[in-house]
Amino acid sequence: MKQGILTINAGSSSIKFALFPLAHPLSPDAEVSGQIDGIGTNATKMVAKDRAGEKIADQAIVGEAVSHDLAFDALLKWFQATQADWQIVVVGHRVVHGGDLYSQPTVVDGQVLEHLTSFIPLAPLHEPHNVAGIRALQSLLPTVPQVACFDTAFHRSQPDVAQLFGLPRALTAEGIKRYGFHGLSYEYIARTLPQHSHRADGRVIVAHLGNGASMAAMINRKCVGTTLGFSTIDGLMMGTRCGNLDPGVVLHLMETKGLTVKDMTRILYKESGLLGVSGISQDMRTLLSSDKPEAREAVELFCYRIARELGSLAAAAGGVDAVVFTGGIGEHAAEVRRRVCLQSEWLGIRLNPEANARHDLVISAGNSSVDVLVIPTNEEWMMAHHAQTLLAL
Repeated sequence: MKQGILTINAGSSSIKFALFPLAHPLSPDAEVSGQIDGIGTNATKMVAKDRAGEKIADQAIVGEAVSHDLAFDALLKWFQATQADWQIVVVGHRVVHGGDLYSQPTVVDGQVLEHLTSFIPLAPLHEPHNVAGIRALQSLLPTVPQVACFDTAFHRSQPDVAQLFGLPRALTAEGIKRYGFHGLSYEYIARTLPQHSHRADGRVIVAHLGNGASMAAMINRKCVGTTLGFSTIDGLMMGTRCGNLDPGVVLHLMETKGLTVKDMTRILYKESGLLGVSGISQDMRTLLSSDKPEAREAVELFCYRIARELGSLAAAAGGVDAVVFTGGIGEHAAEVRRRVCLQSEWLGIRLNPEANARHDLVISAGNSSVDVLVIPTNEEWMMAHHAQTLLAL
């Protein structure tokens, strides 16, 4: 029987999964990968693909308001029915928040699970579903180790000053500080960058651009600054999240419009960003193809915020030797990369337009003093690698 590592990324309404063959070295390609969407509704659906990208599952999960537990149960039953020659030896879970306690992946036991549960107030929209995924898999696979891989861990190397807000010390002591997220993506880029650039250990700024978006500065492939802070709505404008916002705006809206915390959460997380500014879509492809001025303005603001944060992170790193674009938009939207690089020419960045249009690995021009690269991220592989390494498999 073949042995495999299962990776799980459990969100509020979806579960992403991948199965990697246990091997040395670990293959960058999953044997099976897929997603369950529509959790909490009566239209829950699972789609899976094989290593070649061929669809091997496209089926509904029957039930009203399908829960995470039911979705995981359906996933494992599907695995047992269709992948019967595979034995899952460990499960790696993406966990959004590790607080101050966890700067490395860890095997989940009762105490760790208590800690993760205590972090729910720090990430109420994400952590509950991460914890629910771990509990569900512990119940369904009681003899299989579960490994928590933290999105905040990579950023624990930031200087203390980069993690502080200008708030009373008592609040800081309670955990109100800048944590940073998308750490598994940054960690993957940091790990693979030496294969692609001789400046990998220099001052590198990575732009993880997707429906969720952030940036991070690294020196010697360790984080020294990032755009996301206490929550996942800070920094860059995103698909439906506002990004950096004057806190006075929140106070003003709550006072003058009588909005509740629930109202503000909906507006800031679900109705803002590209969707809110354009009034059209959160999808960058749709906005780039639109001739409507609102779409153009949304794209312009998105790129402006990236260029502005690029300058800020260059200051935090003391300069910049390389810039890496990753994530769905970073990897595929040549126009976004072009605009950001054009606005950042003062840093010594020069773009090769043809290489950028082809989505080449290296898109900087020969006379650029800064390497500019496009590197696909692989958070699932990073989780599988952590699980394999931690258990010495």
